[in-house]
Amino acid sequence: METIRIGVSSCLMGNKVRYDGGHKHNRYLTDVLGEHFELVIVCPEAEVGMGIPRETVRLEGELDAPSMIAPKSGADWTKRMNSYARQRCIELAKEDLSGFVFKKRSPSCGLFRVPVVQKNGHPLAQGRGLFAAEFARRFPLVPCEEEGRLSDPHLRENFIERVFAFARVK
Repeated sequence: METIRIGVSSCLMGNKVRYDGGHKHNRYLTDVLGEHFELVIVCPEAEVGMGIPRETVRLEGELDAPSMIAPKSGADWTKRMNSYARQRCIELAKEDLSGFVFKKRSPSCGLFRVPVVQKNGHPLAQGRGLFAAEFARRFPLVPCEEEGRLSDPHLRENFIERVFAFARVK
C-alpha cells in the first residue's frame, strides 16, 4: 500500500512558528501518527509572511466571513490570508492528502469553536480559522480534526479510520 499522507499544523510538530516564537508540540502526532503516515507540514501565518514572533491576530465580525485582525496595530490580514489559503489549497491538492490535523482555536487553523469577536466586543466561540475554512470548503471529503480532540480515544479512532477509508477509496 502506498504511503498515506496527512496535513498537520506546523506548531504541532514542535516547530517554533507561533506568534510568541513557541510551539505546541503534540507527541501523539510526531511519535505515533508520524510512524504510520507521511506528515505534510503547513503554517499559514508564517507562510503568509506574518513573521515569528509576531503580533497576535484574532477573528472579528461575521461568523460566516470573519476578518483576521491584529488588535494592537489594527492590521487587517484577511485578504492576504484568504488569498494564501486559496493558493495553498491548490498546492495541497497535488500532495494527495488523506487527512488533516489542525491547531485548535487558531484564527488560521482552528477547525471548530474558534472565537470570533462580534461588534459588541463579545467573542462567540463558533467560528473557523480562515485557512481551515478554505481547506474544508475545497476538500469536503478529506477527514479533518483538531489536535485537542485527538486526546479523546473515540474521536481519535474515528479520525484514523476515516483517514484509512479515504486513502483506500480515492
